[in-house]
Amino acid sequence: MTPPPDLAEQLMSAVQGIRRVVRRRVRAEVPGPPLPGAQVELLRVVDRRPGIGVAAAARELSLAGNSVSTLVNLLVEAGLLRREVDPADRRAAQLEVTEAARERMAIWRKARTGLVSAALTQLSEKDTVAITAALPALEKLMDALKEEA
Repeated sequence: MTPPPDLAEQLMSAVQGIRRVVRRRVRAEVPGPPLPGAQVELLRVVDRRPGIGVAAAARELSLAGNSVSTLVNLLVEAGLLRREVDPADRRAAQLEVTEAARERMAIWRKARTGLVSAALTQLSEKDTVAITAALPALEKLMDALKEEA
């Protein structure tokens, strides 16, 4: 089936708009300076996969290795990431989130979830059901986009 010609643009506009509004509103509730999205994404990857290396994190984020190295340096300086020498390969590093990062991510997650949950309660049941039904398809779309990268 061929999707409507403007579906991709409408979908991206809606997703980006939701992310932008949530990020702006939640930023006020999270202590410390705001983090760019790429730094937050890297923290999430390292939190999910403690000990991950820079190259593996770059692959997971579909970013260049030197870009992730720069992000790592910034997050280490901010006290949100710890870089340890990989005992199996002394040239490589293993990454770990710090306790400060875990606390900050928990506050951010709680604020984000609260904000979106409150907004969802303002929608009709029909709209909430439609969003719920769309989630599996959106996850498949994400997987398809990752495979193409």
